[in-house]
Amino acid sequence: MARRAPWPGPPAVRAFSPALAHGPRASSRPRAGATRHSGFTLIEVLVVVALIALIGTMTAVAMSGGLQGMRLRSAAKEIATQLRFTRAQAIASGQPQRLVINPSGHLYAAPGRRNGRIPQELGIAFYGARQASAQAGEGAIVFYPDGASTGGRIELSAGQAVRRISVAWLTGEVRLDTPGPAP
Repeated sequence: MARRAPWPGPPAVRAFSPALAHGPRASSRPRAGATRHSGFTLIEVLVVVALIALIGTMTAVAMSGGLQGMRLRSAAKEIATQLRFTRAQAIASGQPQRLVINPSGHLYAAPGRRNGRIPQELGIAFYGARQASAQAGEGAIVFYPDGASTGGRIELSAGQAVRRISVAWLTGEVRLDTPGPAP
């Protein structure tokens, strides 16, 4: 009978090495012509986000009529707010209250030292009761304790765009009319 070789024991376990993963000649340095892992760096992502934000802002400004359109809307809302505040003060105090507007000076004055300035780029026209004005060249809308007023209209314009703020004389309701072309 033939003699067997003695059993050598379990096979030797070799540790895994990334350098040897692709064969005995592989090393930890990338080979010439080897491709990098694909992906984006943080700087690339931030540049793309900044460009998207810039394009979005420019589109919004262009669609809304530009900077002058924004000033027109803002000034009209501010004056309407001050008129509503003046009416509320008249009702709360039980005394007549007045909002004065100076179209040539681009200024307005409401009760409680709530004075403001209207941007110079905007045109201003006031239509109201002459008796409510304290001085020539100024307009005023007076609100009474019952909520009524002398009534009037303030028109702000920028180019062809116009915003009208109307005050009803009987109810004192302040209404910011939708924009339209200049008359």
